[in-house]
Amino acid sequence: MLQVGLNPYGLTYYLGLQGAGTPRANSDGKGLEGFIALAEELGGKTLEIWEGWLGKMTDADLAALRDRLEGLGMTPVISSGLQHGDMDLCIRAALALNAKLIRVALTPILCGERHAAGQHWFELLASVRSKLGLYAPRAAEHGLTIVIENHQDFTSRELVGFCEEFGHAVRIVFDTGNTFPVAEAPLDFTRVIAPYVRHVHLKDYRVQATDDGFRLVRCAIGDGAVPFPELVAILGQFHTTLPAVLEPGALDVRHVKLLTADWWKGYAPKSAEDLAACLLAAKRNRLPDDADYRTPWEHGADGEVAQYELDMIRRSAANMKSIGIM
Repeated sequence: MLQVGLNPYGLTYYLGLQGAGTPRANSDGKGLEGFIALAEELGGKTLEIWEGWLGKMTDADLAALRDRLEGLGMTPVISSGLQHGDMDLCIRAALALNAKLIRVALTPILCGERHAAGQHWFELLASVRSKLGLYAPRAAEHGLTIVIENHQDFTSRELVGFCEEFGHAVRIVFDTGNTFPVAEAPLDFTRVIAPYVRHVHLKDYRVQATDDGFRLVRCAIGDGAVPFPELVAILGQFHTTLPAVLEPGALDVRHVKLLTADWWKGYAPKSAEDLAACLLAAKRNRLPDDADYRTPWEHGADGEVAQYELDMIRRSAANMKSIGIM
């Protein structure tokens, strides 16, 4: 059912994106060419292409990339962010590459921490609505769909609300690991959004309990808390096929402090039953409380990071193939 490939966000150091422009940059970053080569190695069917690689391409460059991806049997998805991305470029690139989807993160909020933005959270909400109101009609005019990601900021029902408010040109890219940061269990989240999903980010985390809530620790997809067979079965009730990509979590561990009062500011009330379901789901393949949760990037072992990413993406592909998802 899922046509699985790659996006760049689980390979940021290997590709030269993590630490770019700083002393910690990877001078040997493989860029778009390395990204395509790795997707070929893994048998990828979907390629989510970062906007930053497309900005300097001419029309001829884009046409050549389109023909190349068609020859490889890979479906392109354009990837950007609603707040700071260049949506005009994304639309141009999507049309040139025959891509039907433009994936966007809606806000920079992580770990569900709306309170950290203070009053700015409500300004972000207004900005999201303004930008979707501007670009959804343009996408519809060109036969494109803007797929909005649950990027550790919005709940399942809020995402569905955006889809219903802005029409068929706005649908959802489902990041399977990003339900925990908004205090929702993966399968509960899936049941709410499934009819609106048009693209999937396969992500997984091992969860480590803390006094304030829990950490979400990067792991190979299939080794963590997300129940993939059950999740895909729910999506399959509404879709015959969906594009999807492998995306291990960030090199910086996420800490969701939902056991603090401040964390809940900006959220609607939540039932004890729903919160309990999230906390119970987080126990699957749990990381021991005393385990070292840090990635090589957090250890400062930059020389180990690229291989760490490659090993994890290859294990992720093997895991998904073993359960028939890839």
